[in-house]
Amino acid sequence: MRIISRALITALGLSVAACGSTTANRSVYSERQPVVSKSNFVLDLSAGNGGLSTAEQNRLSGWLDALELGYGDRVSIDDPSYSASAVAKAAVDTIVADYGLLVSETAPVTEGNVPAGLMRVVVTRTSASVPGCPDFSHRSHTDFQARTSANYGCGTNGTLAAMIANPEDLVRGQGADGENQAQASKAIRAYRDKKVGGQ
Repeated sequence: MRIISRALITALGLSVAACGSTTANRSVYSERQPVVSKSNFVLDLSAGNGGLSTAEQNRLSGWLDALELGYGDRVSIDDPSYSASAVAKAAVDTIVADYGLLVSETAPVTEGNVPAGLMRVVVTRTSASVPGCPDFSHRSHTDFQARTSANYGCGTNGTLAAMIANPEDLVRGQGADGENQAQASKAIRAYRDKKVGGQ
């Protein structure tokens, strides 16, 4: 009986140790990272050969105001039947430009087909959050294995997710396409080549 009880205690001890070793986070990386989610908002507009009517332009402006369109949002036009005229698309460009944005050339795939004779304006918005933060579930837990707590990094990552202007930058960052690197480094070169005065 004594041997069986010792074996049982040893087995339980090994199982607990195994659980601790598989879930131990002894690095300085936080377990909970920012998660970026994307949502598409659509508005179908009647766009004939004469362009957008005043009523449709007011509809679009009111819709963009309700969405509080701003930096980080992406606006695109979905016109699979090519029924919208260039004048109508130019009117959308002008309205979107009032918000400090440009209309993207490619539109994302949205739910449902665009009805014939209509033009779909798509606003793509991304948001970042850190699910499960803060986590005080192990607040009073004493750890002798030097593991990082589940709440470690929640403050930093949560603040980053709340403050970042364009959450897509957390996924792929900003590209340098179309930028003139020689022009960008002009100020640095002028600073380095500057002669020190007073000598």
